[in-house]
Amino acid sequence: MVIKSSLTILFENPFWIGLYERIDNNRYEVCKIVFGAEPKDYEVYDFLLENWHKLKFSPSVKAEKNEERKINPKRLKREINKQLENKGIGTKAQQALKMQHELRKIEYNLFIY
Repeated sequence: MVIKSSLTILFENPFWIGLYERIDNNRYEVCKIVFGAEPKDYEVYDFLLENWHKLKFSPSVKAEKNEERKINPKRLKREINKQLENKGIGTKAQQALKMQHELRKIEYNLFIY
């Protein structure tokens, strides 16, 4: 059983957002959190502690298998710097968020009629 999660904070004009991604048993889910102004580290931590149960994740999609391996420290540092430079949302995250958005539109239309 493999469980991984990551939170990426980035600026998506005009707001700061957080992308909370998790992989559980080879199933990928993502949640988009809108912060507004640039959040401080302790604000993000407090938000997650208080609102964990309220987060709405996208429908799960199959995740690619990624084997764990020992990484050279220099390579790890380069990969971390590369991730810090990345300004956009990953393709998989975009697809999952789009699917969640479409499902909410359908639920909203069913509720109105």
